[in-house]
Amino acid sequence: MAAGGGTASRAGLAYGFACFGIWGLLPLYWELMESAGPSEVLAHRMVWSLPTAVLLLLAARSWSWIRPLLRQPRRLALLATSASLIAVNWWIFIWAIAEGRVLEASLGYFINPLLSIAIGVLLLKERMRPLQWVAVAIGGTAVLVMSVAYGQVPWVSLSLSVTFALYGLVKKRTGLDGLEGFTADSALQFLPALGFLVALSARGDSSFTTEGTGHALLLISTGLATALPLIFFGAAAVRLPLSTLGLLQYLAPTTMFVLGLLVFHEEMPPERWAGFLLVWSALSLLTWDALRQARMRRRTVARHTPAPAHEDAAVRD
Repeated sequence: MAAGGGTASRAGLAYGFACFGIWGLLPLYWELMESAGPSEVLAHRMVWSLPTAVLLLLAARSWSWIRPLLRQPRRLALLATSASLIAVNWWIFIWAIAEGRVLEASLGYFINPLLSIAIGVLLLKERMRPLQWVAVAIGGTAVLVMSVAYGQVPWVSLSLSVTFALYGLVKKRTGLDGLEGFTADSALQFLPALGFLVALSARGDSSFTTEGTGHALLLISTGLATALPLIFFGAAAVRLPLSTLGLLQYLAPTTMFVLGLLVFHEEMPPERWAGFLLVWSALSLLTWDALRQARMRRRTVARHTPAPAHEDAAVRD
């Protein structure tokens, strides 16, 4: 049993690193398609995601959930909301890469865990522990510091974190797993995105057929680039404790941060460093609190778990 658990844990870590590693490296991928505008890249991402999802469903033989879903208007409305939120999130992210704002994008995903906690309190009436309050307050201070320093609210970072946190909230209520949810989102996004690409081509503004075969293949592969990390995430989630998965999620924005600094050579003035250091301090506090709570829960479970029968016999002897 222990060996099997160790194998599952190692596989989970491999899937987790693959998932968050791909998400962190996506700026390099979007940069390769700079000749296409953010809206065109987004539309291709949504169009090619559906055939990718269908192929995966066929491979998994998982389609029995579709017919019951079509008879549930409330869940369909939730899915339409989630599809819209993730589309906005994708567009902002692709636009940020095109505009040389990778560091701002990475900050958005660093802020996301803090914002998710705040949303849990405001919308789900969840109770926060004292250290979580402190972490969220430090994160709010970081946003304030950057707003004062730059003379404007860091809207790219906040938009990315808000849309992704709300997307996660809505997704939780739809009750679909990773592949099912991805397929449902893709199905709802497909026709509007296809219509946009047809209109773009009719105006002569499409880059799909004018920038060479390599560029066309890159646009087609956006569906796979979207699906692959989601599949890896689902595989990691069922094999790893939430505390470990929570730590791994920082790999993606950390990779983006390094890319923004060393590959895209974005500026990092003192006020930006101050904002990032505050956010990292908040996340360190949040992580420490989560690990401490996980240890306490394990100890509580261990204390209330009956000893095996052979141990009882040993004690009696």
